[in-house]
Amino acid sequence: MDKNSDMYSQHISQQFNNELEEIKNQLLSMGGLVEKQVSDAMRALIDADSGLAKEVRRKDDDINQMELHIDEECTRILARRQPAAIDLRLVLACSKAATDLERVGDEAAKIARHAIKLTEEGEAPRGYIETRHIGSRVRRMIQDALTAFARFDPELAFRVAQEDKSVDLEYKTAMRELVTFMMEDPRSITRVLNIIWVLRSLERIGDHARNIAEHVIYLVKGQDVRYIGLKRMKEEVLKDS
Repeated sequence: MDKNSDMYSQHISQQFNNELEEIKNQLLSMGGLVEKQVSDAMRALIDADSGLAKEVRRKDDDINQMELHIDEECTRILARRQPAAIDLRLVLACSKAATDLERVGDEAAKIARHAIKLTEEGEAPRGYIETRHIGSRVRRMIQDALTAFARFDPELAFRVAQEDKSVDLEYKTAMRELVTFMMEDPRSITRVLNIIWVLRSLERIGDHARNIAEHVIYLVKGQDVRYIGLKRMKEEVLKDS
């Protein structure tokens, strides 16, 4: 009887591990699609490719459906398995990260919408250089945050959080320059406003990448590092490592 009970427990344990691995894989698949959405939205903007921009907007619903599916799976696991410790943290981190990825997808769709407007206007406004550079940085942040999640790597996650602070500073500088430019040339206001909204979306994408990085640190270290600042975050990451 004890032997059969042990075999049953091992079977249930393996089944549970498979379920955890599956939601993690689903999250990373969603992340790959979101990463491509951001990349395609930026390419549509820089290349004035309205067709690609429309494709980005069409695919946004796919991302929404992936988030719903991951959320349903996480809820089912919580209800049926009642996980504890790192297993519980993995389920919660997947659910929260899926929400952040969905919001990144929303921002990519917004960038695509502004890309269509700028393509219709036909003239490249001021701010494309800054947009391209910040876009490249936040795409890399998303990629690194997902890699950190896949590897359970809190140190890489911390570097994403550091990069977010740097991106915020670059965003503020670019915004000041664009506002000054609009004041000097009021005819440019409509075009430059579209670029400002793109920059705002990129800054938010960086924020969501940082959120995912914070979920990784919580997952691995068991410590909620939201709102504590980079200095204390680094201490938590390095603790017991």
